[in-house]
Amino acid sequence: MSLFLTGTGTGVGKTFVAIELLHWLRSRGIRAVGMKPICCGDREDARRLLAASAEGISIEELNPVWLQSPVAPSVAAQIEQVEIDLGRIRGCFRNLSERFDTVIVEGVGGWLVPITADLFVSDFAKQLELPVAIVANNQLGCLNHVLLTLESVQRRGLVCAGVILTQANGPIDLAQSTNENELRRLLTGISLVVIGEETEPNFVEILAATGQPDVLRKLTQSSKF
Repeated sequence: MSLFLTGTGTGVGKTFVAIELLHWLRSRGIRAVGMKPICCGDREDARRLLAASAEGISIEELNPVWLQSPVAPSVAAQIEQVEIDLGRIRGCFRNLSERFDTVIVEGVGGWLVPITADLFVSDFAKQLELPVAIVANNQLGCLNHVLLTLESVQRRGLVCAGVILTQANGPIDLAQSTNENELRRLLTGISLVVIGEETEPNFVEILAATGQPDVLRKLTQSSKF
């Protein structure tokens, strides 16, 4: 069972969600690992995913491409005069999929970030043929960002496993206080999970959309479920 996490933009909480999902799966006996195919800038996200993953994975497998320029991959590759090896990334993913129960793949930036001159994050997700979960930060504008991303995911013929709304602690404004209910109204047939720093998420419906009954059976039989 594998899942592709994309975001409505940069800094919306994809790594936080991936780590929470890994912890949730591993607490239920699932051998789950994260994968960050491409890092741009520092490698902190990859290191955090590695710490949350099951044992037996190296950071090079988890993050096969590390570009040190904090810009889009297509631009970083030009600056550093390197070519992004998509075949290597796919090989790492296949290897991890064979060795572990679950691979949580975290995309770089948002859904339409360019990886190369003519290939976007969305195209790479299509190559992997994984269900896609959309991560959005609960803020003004997220309704538009979620719906545009969802439309693009579905237009590519991919399954949207659900939307995960991240909520920071502290005072909330009017948009933040109404976004959840409005998303539940607008996302017909799409699961919505709300997750915050002090919230225990329930990812069952998100994972159900991955279509892996054996792993889901293992989840539902767990005493921690």
